[in-house]
Amino acid sequence: MSAGPSSVDVPDSADLPKQVILLTHHLKRLKLPTIQRECQKQARYAADSGLDHLAYLSRLVELECIDRERRTVERRIKAAKFPVVKTIDSYHFAAAPSVNKTLVRQLARSEWIDRHENVLLMGNSGTGKTHLALGLALAACQQGRRVLWTTAAALVHELIEAHDERRLLRMQKSIARQQLLVIDELGYVPLSKTGAELLFEIISQRYENSATCITTNLPFAEWTAVFGCERLTGALLDRLTHHVHIITCNGDSYRLSDAKRRQKRAPQSDEG
Repeated sequence: MSAGPSSVDVPDSADLPKQVILLTHHLKRLKLPTIQRECQKQARYAADSGLDHLAYLSRLVELECIDRERRTVERRIKAAKFPVVKTIDSYHFAAAPSVNKTLVRQLARSEWIDRHENVLLMGNSGTGKTHLALGLALAACQQGRRVLWTTAAALVHELIEAHDERRLLRMQKSIARQQLLVIDELGYVPLSKTGAELLFEIISQRYENSATCITTNLPFAEWTAVFGCERLTGALLDRLTHHVHIITCNGDSYRLSDAKRRQKRAPQSDEG
């Protein structure tokens, strides 16, 4: 009987003892790839170290759990559809003195998501709002939460398309299952009446049921220009700001400052 492809470090399954062949087969059926890969190496280590059977088994199960959690986190990150992966630790707080570092670190524990609260990142373009949102969303994935990332324009486009194709309810249910919805770049593109109403419905459905994080370059007073209706904007803000953490990102554009620094360094590197 062939055991099929295996990560056990032996040249040929025909040379394996029957017990090892059966063990490999059973571990594959039980979907325990880490134990399958590690069992013989850990058995040799246990024998050399004088570990008993329970210690050996405990070590194998621990390795399987660690590897399974790693794979689960990778799946969550992939499902979140991040444009890039960024962390809170890589954010340049020194370049953004207006950002409340203590609050950001607190939010990175993701407890606000479990409380169904919201986060608004507000400020000028290029000040790191998207970076912070990505960092908070990545931390949420790593801590076991379901996350979906989108831009405001893309979300509205998909909602309108789903509405026209009579699958809006299915899309709304899919979004509702996400413990955290991140909407990036709200305010960069004015919304149509239908788009504004559909986005309002999504945020309204999440109110006190799930967490939402929004980045925007507009102060609240200018949101009506995006949604086109003062009454709708007021109702939207009422829901978003009831349980909210606001992070202000003001100052010069980090991207612009970084480009200027690189431009200054360019003649020196050319001469070198």
